[in-house]
Amino acid sequence: MRPKKPLVLGAIVAIAAIATAAYLQLAGREATTPLTLYGNVDIREVELAFRVPGRLDEMLYQEGEEVTAGETLARLDPEPYRDALAVAEAGVRQAEANLDLRRTGSRPQEVQRARAAVRAAEAAYRAAERDFERQQGLYESGASSQRVLEAAVALRDETAARLASAREALALSEEGFRAEEIAAAEADLAAAKARRDQARTQLEDTELVAPSPGMLLARVREPGSMLAQGAPVYTLSLRDPVYVRAYVDQPHLGKVPPGTTVTVTTDSVDKIFSGRVGFVSPRAEFTPKSVETAELRTDLVYRLRITVDDADESLLQGMPVTVHVPLADGSR
Repeated sequence: MRPKKPLVLGAIVAIAAIATAAYLQLAGREATTPLTLYGNVDIREVELAFRVPGRLDEMLYQEGEEVTAGETLARLDPEPYRDALAVAEAGVRQAEANLDLRRTGSRPQEVQRARAAVRAAEAAYRAAERDFERQQGLYESGASSQRVLEAAVALRDETAARLASAREALALSEEGFRAEEIAAAEADLAAAKARRDQARTQLEDTELVAPSPGMLLARVREPGSMLAQGAPVYTLSLRDPVYVRAYVDQPHLGKVPPGTTVTVTTDSVDKIFSGRVGFVSPRAEFTPKSVETAELRTDLVYRLRITVDDADESLLQGMPVTVHVPLADGSR
C-alpha cells in the first residue's frame, strides 16, 4: 500500500498544474479580449405644451416631420391676451401721469387761487373782529344785548378758523406733495410696468416654439381644442444628444470608467459609431430583459450612459446595439 502514496501525490500535483495553466491561459485570454456590452439607444423626448391656457388656433406640423430650434409649431387664439396687454399698457400710462402730477406739484394758477382765498379769509376775519369790538362796546354801555354780542363772538371765531384753513391750503399748494406720496406713486408705476411685462410675456407664450432640433413623434391635440396650462400638444424626439444605455457586470466595471472611448454598432446599418462613457451608475441592478443573455440572467450589473458623438437618423429609440470597449493601452 505504501508505494501508492507517491502516485497519488503526483496525480494531485499534475492536476493542480493543469488547473493553474488553464486559469492563467483563461486570464490571459480575457486580458487580451476586447469587452463587449449590450444595450439600447436612449433618445430623450420632450412633451411640448403652452405655458398659458386658451383655445388652440393652429397646429403647423404633422407627426414625423423634422423641426429646428426656434420654429413655431402651434398657436393659441391671441385675442384675449392682446386685450389684456392693452389694459396693462393703459395702466402704465395712468400711473406715469399720476407720478408726474406728484412730482410737479400744484400749478401756478392753483397757488394764486389759494393766496386769494387767504386774502379773502383775512378780510372776513378783520371785519368780524371789528364787529365784535363794536358789539362789545355797545354791550358794556347797555346799548346791545348779550345775544348780539355772542353772535359777534361766534362770527369772529368762525372767520378765524376759515383763515387758518386757507393758510394751510396755501402752504400745501406751495410745498407740493410729500416725499411719501411721490414714493407711493413710483411704486404704483413699477407695479403697472410689471403687469404690462407679464401680459406681454403671456401674449408671446401663445406661440409654441421648438426648444431644440428633433422629430415630432406625436401630435396630441387638434385646432379648436381648449387647452389647460401645461397640456401636451406635441412629443418631440431630440436629435442631440443621442445616448446608449448599456450594462456591465462587476468584474469588468473597472474597464469602463467615465471618459472611456467606445464604438457602437447595430444590426440595422453597416456603420461604426463612436461614443464615450459619460456616466456609470453607483447602484447595482439586475440585468434588464432587453439585453438579457443566458450567462447574465441572474447577474448584478451597473448601468452605463454612453454618448454617441456621430449619431445619425439610423439610430432610433430603443434600438438594440452592441458596445465594443477596446483594450487598455499596453494590453496586447
